[in-house]
Amino acid sequence: MSQTATSRGARSEFIAPGKTKDDWTKFAKQLVPGGGADVWAEAFDKFLLGRLRSRYLKPIAMVRDKGEWEGEGFTIVSIQCALIEFLAATRAGKNYRHKNAQSPHEYQNSRELFVDFLFQTAPFDKLFSKGDAGDFYSNVRCALLHEARTKNGWIIWVTGTIAIDCQKKIVNRDSFQGVIEGYINDYGIALTADASLQEAFLRKFNDLAA
Repeated sequence: MSQTATSRGARSEFIAPGKTKDDWTKFAKQLVPGGGADVWAEAFDKFLLGRLRSRYLKPIAMVRDKGEWEGEGFTIVSIQCALIEFLAATRAGKNYRHKNAQSPHEYQNSRELFVDFLFQTAPFDKLFSKGDAGDFYSNVRCALLHEARTKNGWIIWVTGTIAIDCQKKIVNRDSFQGVIEGYINDYGIALTADASLQEAFLRKFNDLAA
């Protein structure tokens, strides 16, 4: 949780660089599903993209650029998996609850959200079938986050022509990062015109600012 002291005993939480929860609450009053594209583009750039760059994209780049090919791929792919879940939840407008999640806009177990996102959403759908996405979730995502390793034959390489080779069980971490960043760019464009994505975006950020 990123916070800055504003006075003794009082802190204001940032949800994006230079943007507090109060900033979001004020800005969100301009956001109407189906409304003007410019204000939705601003919401994407200042809140979502700013958040992603500061918390995920720049840290991944720092690890990649300063790495010595001595295992930092495990760190990079771990962050990528956390990022994928956040992207999936933002697209669906769903919020994580540790207990007593209430459907349809809350979830407690990430498997369905994560797997469905990978095999149903471009450009990831070109890399994963439903079975492949489940295999990746169990033996890459969960194995990395819970046991600091990959399992069932999966390995991590630096780069390759295929970002994820599910048949050979290879994650080409840098190529996969390109796919993820391509998705983020495409999502930002779609957000300016798709009312269902806009409604989901509001649910997600209203929860982040709650």
